[in-house]
Amino acid sequence: MDLFRSVTQSVLGAPQQDQKSTGADTVDRLIDRVQSSTLLEDRRDGCRALKAMSRKYRVLVGAHGMDSLLQVLESDRNDHEIVNYALETLVNITAPEVFPEETEDSETTIDNQSSEIGEQFTEILTKRQENIALLVSLLDEFDFKVRYPTIKLLTNLLKNRPKDLQEVILVIPSGVSKLMDQLSDSREVIRNDTLLLLTQLTKSNTNLQKIVAFENAHDHLFDIIREEGYADGGVVVEDCLILMLNLLRNNPSNQTFFKEGSYIQRLTSFFTIPLEAKDGWSAQKVTNIHYMLQLVQTLVAPQNSAQVVTSCQKVMNQCGLLQGLTGLLMATGVPVDILTVTITTVADMIRGNQQNQEFFADMMAPSNPPRPAIVVLLMSMVNDKQPFILRCAVLYCFQCFLYRNQTGQAQIIQTLLPQTADVVPGAKPFPNSVTAGQLLCSGLFSLDPVSNWFAAVALSHSLVDNIAQKENMLRVQLATSVGSPPVSLMQQCTSILQAGTKIPTRLGILMLLSTWLSHCPVAVQNFLSIPTAVPYLTAHVQANEHDELELVCQGLCALVLGLCGQFNDGSSSNFSQESLRQLVSDRIGAENFSDKLSNISRTEAYTKAAKSPQLSAKQSSDLVFDHEFCRLFKSLEVSALRAVTPQLVNGTSTEVSPAEVKKYKDIIRDQDAEMTQLREQLSKFQSDLEQIGSEKESLTSKVQQLHDENTVLKAQQGMAAGVAIANNADTTSEATSSNTEQISQQLAYVQQQLAEMTHARDYYYYEMVKKDQELTAVQQNGPGQQAVAVNGLQTSADNANPELENVRKQLEDLQLVLYNKDSEIQQLKEKVAVPAANETSKDNAAQSQEVTVIQKELEAVKASKATLEQEKASLELQLKDVQNENNQLKTQLATASVAGTNAGAAAACTKCEDLQAELKGIQGEQEDLLVLVTDQDSKMAEYRRKLRSYGEDVTDDEDEDDEDGDYGIPDDYDEDLEDLQ
Repeated sequence: MDLFRSVTQSVLGAPQQDQKSTGADTVDRLIDRVQSSTLLEDRRDGCRALKAMSRKYRVLVGAHGMDSLLQVLESDRNDHEIVNYALETLVNITAPEVFPEETEDSETTIDNQSSEIGEQFTEILTKRQENIALLVSLLDEFDFKVRYPTIKLLTNLLKNRPKDLQEVILVIPSGVSKLMDQLSDSREVIRNDTLLLLTQLTKSNTNLQKIVAFENAHDHLFDIIREEGYADGGVVVEDCLILMLNLLRNNPSNQTFFKEGSYIQRLTSFFTIPLEAKDGWSAQKVTNIHYMLQLVQTLVAPQNSAQVVTSCQKVMNQCGLLQGLTGLLMATGVPVDILTVTITTVADMIRGNQQNQEFFADMMAPSNPPRPAIVVLLMSMVNDKQPFILRCAVLYCFQCFLYRNQTGQAQIIQTLLPQTADVVPGAKPFPNSVTAGQLLCSGLFSLDPVSNWFAAVALSHSLVDNIAQKENMLRVQLATSVGSPPVSLMQQCTSILQAGTKIPTRLGILMLLSTWLSHCPVAVQNFLSIPTAVPYLTAHVQANEHDELELVCQGLCALVLGLCGQFNDGSSSNFSQESLRQLVSDRIGAENFSDKLSNISRTEAYTKAAKSPQLSAKQSSDLVFDHEFCRLFKSLEVSALRAVTPQLVNGTSTEVSPAEVKKYKDIIRDQDAEMTQLREQLSKFQSDLEQIGSEKESLTSKVQQLHDENTVLKAQQGMAAGVAIANNADTTSEATSSNTEQISQQLAYVQQQLAEMTHARDYYYYEMVKKDQELTAVQQNGPGQQAVAVNGLQTSADNANPELENVRKQLEDLQLVLYNKDSEIQQLKEKVAVPAANETSKDNAAQSQEVTVIQKELEAVKASKATLEQEKASLELQLKDVQNENNQLKTQLATASVAGTNAGAAAACTKCEDLQAELKGIQGEQEDLLVLVTDQDSKMAEYRRKLRSYGEDVTDDEDEDDEDGDYGIPDDYDEDLEDLQ
């Protein structure tokens, strides 16, 4: 604890300007302690301090200490306290939210990438499968300090990188089983957090959903819901229901398993509790009931397979779940949103199931007097005071009640017929004074356009795929006013259209007429008998409108006109099929008619309505099409267009020739091949895009990591720079005072080295000059004059001083050496030529080749000798340049000493350094020359050895090298050179 307090105080108590750098240094020290300490107590204290700093400095802790923390989890897992500190630290650095501590420091700015810090650290952590396997293995520890933070850490990882972690957990042996075991933990905190973990784990992953379901997840969840009190429970019930929804939604396998496992029967207990709560409905209770209804609706949704839906509907009726929901439907004090979802859920439960539909038809509402539930619902639908979403739910429930239910359709139509009408066998009319038919008619002729649309669509569902009820509805008579004769329902609908009503009303009536006229020639003849019907349709189709809904109305008028031509049996005296074709051709035009008809399927409202039977409208302006009408239009669009368009019925036959069929098949085949190719390209592009995205994410993480490291390095560099500046300031004055003295010493040393190194070079130059002069004199004078020259030299030597006598002797020695060298080379050439001419065998041929090589090497020696002479001349010139620069440097140094300025001293120092560098170069060249001379002597010795091996006599009369290592340079050479100069 003392270490922890000291570390915390050093971090939190630091001045504001040093807090950032102090935090970075502290983090580094703590990480180093965790890594290198041998005592467990020290590592534990380091992990405790890192946990305390992981919120404010989580970038530093995560970037530098993640590996160390994972190592602690692996090596020190027996110590639960240090494991707890390491896990809590990892939880903080991978958290998806931004901590308040990160914004406390005024120098720390939180940019747009701060919210992605946790995701980036999660990506680093999940790259190695061993890390996740280590965390899952920690769940075996029962200690709360280990198990609870492990669950929180896994939840953070799933929130940040769900797909990556889902793939890893799938391949970990018993990974899901260990997670499911946490639901049985007696500690509610661990159990509740496990629910959140499993919810994140099962999102959008069918395989994990199946594994979790087969690990008895439903049993655990039902037990928790029962313990918490069903709908009256808290947020834990909500979490359980959300997890169950994840397991069942869009997963046919789990839905079948849920049904076969008798879990639907257990859903009944959700709705058997007292729902008429006197204290009202709490917000949590509303949420719980909402998710319970969604769970039931998921099992019987129309998007599921028909086999699963039918079996689930049957079980729901047998176990009493349908009765429980209808009881909730008729209960009082139920909130509107719950009532809406309940109506929709009951609708899915009875859709297409005759037994459930009969149960719903017999259900009575607890009113005075009692009324059928369907009548009570229709009263809410045609009442414009009710909420819009509730009215839409009632319409959907009515549609589901009539879906594939001819008996229910007959019941509705019977309520529209006169009292004296014959009763359809098997159908019984609704009792009491107010009937469903009356409510639908009142809504159809209401002043509320929304009620008109609802009523028209509801009536159209009473006629879907039922020709008998279409004919029966022709007998419906309406009394428009007192004393006026009754009119038929079809006439009244036509009158409403001609009255210039609002668009929702026209849309509803036109869809009702389309359903009524399809496949019913009797209804078509009744409609054509109305004098104003066809002129109205023709006028609207040929009108030029630009509003989207007006275009839809024109398309519906064109559809009704096309159905009149398609299902016209010719019994009408007003319009025959041929006359309608001629009318469309003359008044509208085939292309215009086709364009108006196709406007229906081009709208977005048509696309939405065709997707799902349930209404998706959020407001009254969204009411355009009904799902059943979209299905009808799709099946009749082409046939209705052909019926009234002359271009599609050439002659007396409308059949397509085999050649045209073959042509279209070829076109379709080509299009299929092209589509296949395009799909392959699309798949390739998608894979490339995913690869690019992964590379981008990888690069982004690397950039962020480098950014974090750069931040730390900047802080460290700032501190180091301050120390360096202080040290430099103390030593500047001392360095300045000693500069002149050091330069003088260096200059003297350079001058001494320069004099020593030029000594040998001058000797070689002097030797070459003398050798050339004497050789020239011998060649010019000839043999006769050589003696005279020698005598002259001897005479002059007698008169010269002893020093000149020594010089003469040295020159004679050099001349003799040169002469001996030349003669030796000539003898070697002659001796090499003799063996080459005499030997003829294979061994002699090999020796001849070797002699040839020796000759070439001798020539190379001569060439190297000439090169040495040239280099000597070049070095002499360089020596003169160095002497000139030395004189200049002396002048500058003298000037700098007089002036006493630091600038002159610096320049002189620079010149001195340059001169020293050049001197080193000259030394290297001098050494190279000496090496070459030595190499030449070694080669000559080698040649003599080879010639002796061939049996030749070779005299070894060369001068021996001096033992003092001066390469033959006389000791008094310096004095002789000065005298000659």
